[in-house]
Amino acid sequence: MTAETVLNNARIVLADEIVEGSIVLRDGLIAGIDAGAGRTGEDMGGDFIIPGLVELHTDHLEGHYAPRPKVRWNPIAAVLAHDAQVATAGITTVLDALRVGMDDDADMNSADMRKLADAIEDSVQQDRLRADHFIHLRCEVSAPDCLAAFAHFGGDDRIKLASLMDHAPGQRQFVDLETYAYYYQRKLKLTDREFQQFCEKRMAESATNSGPNRAFIAAACHQRGIVLASHDDATAGHVDEAIEQGVRVAEFPTTEKAARASKEAGLGVLMGAPNVVRGGSHSGNVSARTLAGEGLLDILSSDYIPFSLIQSAFFLGEVVDGISLPQAVAMVSKNPAEAVGLADRGVIEQGRRADLVRVRLDDHVPVVRTVWRQGRRVA
Repeated sequence: MTAETVLNNARIVLADEIVEGSIVLRDGLIAGIDAGAGRTGEDMGGDFIIPGLVELHTDHLEGHYAPRPKVRWNPIAAVLAHDAQVATAGITTVLDALRVGMDDDADMNSADMRKLADAIEDSVQQDRLRADHFIHLRCEVSAPDCLAAFAHFGGDDRIKLASLMDHAPGQRQFVDLETYAYYYQRKLKLTDREFQQFCEKRMAESATNSGPNRAFIAAACHQRGIVLASHDDATAGHVDEAIEQGVRVAEFPTTEKAARASKEAGLGVLMGAPNVVRGGSHSGNVSARTLAGEGLLDILSSDYIPFSLIQSAFFLGEVVDGISLPQAVAMVSKNPAEAVGLADRGVIEQGRRADLVRVRLDDHVPVVRTVWRQGRRVA
C-alpha cells in the first residue's frame, strides 16, 4: 500500500522563499507542495516546516560514551542516547565525529573509537535509530598514533568526511599561546614548568608528524571517495595547503582572511552554531556572525550543543542584515548535504527525501514539535 501523509496550514521554508500551504509525503519522499488551503490533512497550525537538519561535525557522542573520566557506558546505549538528542533537535542526518589520533590528555583511545563506530553501524543495520547516521573522522595529524588509528577504519563505508586538524600549541586554533595555556594548563592542572614541557612535546610531535600524516590521509580519502575538511585554518598558507590536498570543506577558520581565501577557492566554509548564538568564538577567534555578514559563511555545525543548530538558523537572520530565513536554513540543511554528496535531502522539493521538521517560534526560540525522516515520524 502507498503510505501518504498530508501536512497542511504550514509555513513551508523552501530553498528561496516561504510559502503557506501543504506538503504531500508519499513512500518516504516529498510528492507535492501546494500553496494555499486546497488540501485536507494534518493541521500544522501555521507552524514552520523546514528540511531536516544535516549535521557534519558533532563531538557530542563521546560525552554519552565517556560521561566521566575513566567511566565507559555501553556503546550502543550511548549511540541511542545521542541519537535521541540530535533527532529531537531537528537533526535528521548526522555525521558522528570520532577521534583518530589521541592527545596526551585524552581519556579515550582508538579502541574506544572503534567500539563507537561498530555501535553506530550495528544500530543502523538493526534500524534502532531516529536520525540517519554516518561517520566523520577527526584526524589529529600531529599525534604519533594517527595513522595506526586511521587504519582501524579501513573498511567503513559510512565514513563521509575526514578532517585534518592540528591542535598543537602555536598552530591554527592556538596560534596565541596564552589562549592555549588558558585552555590546557587549567584543564590538566599543570605547573608552569610542566606546561612548558607539555607544549614542547606537542610542538615537536607536530613538526614531525603533521606533514606526512596530512599527505597520507588526504591520498587515502581521495582513493576511497571520502570528502576532506581542513580544520582551524588561520592563514592564506593554510588554505593553499588545503587546496593542494583536495579539501572541500573549511571547518572553523579562525580568521576572516582564511575564511575569505577558502570561499574564493570554492571551499564550503563551516562555522559553529554556538558561535552564532553566543556572538563569538569561545577560543577568541573570528565571529561566525561577522563571516555571515561578509557573505563568507556556507555551513553551520552544532559542534558541542545539538540544539544550537536549529537555534542558529532562526537566530541568524535576526542578528545579521541581509540573511533571510531560507538562506539561514540552507546553512543547516541544503549546504551541508551537498558538501558531502548527499543529493537526496536538505531541501523541500518534490522527489527529495521527506526529512522534515515542524517548528514553532516561542519568544524567538524555535520549539521542535515534530520530526519526520523519510516520511516516518521519529520525534
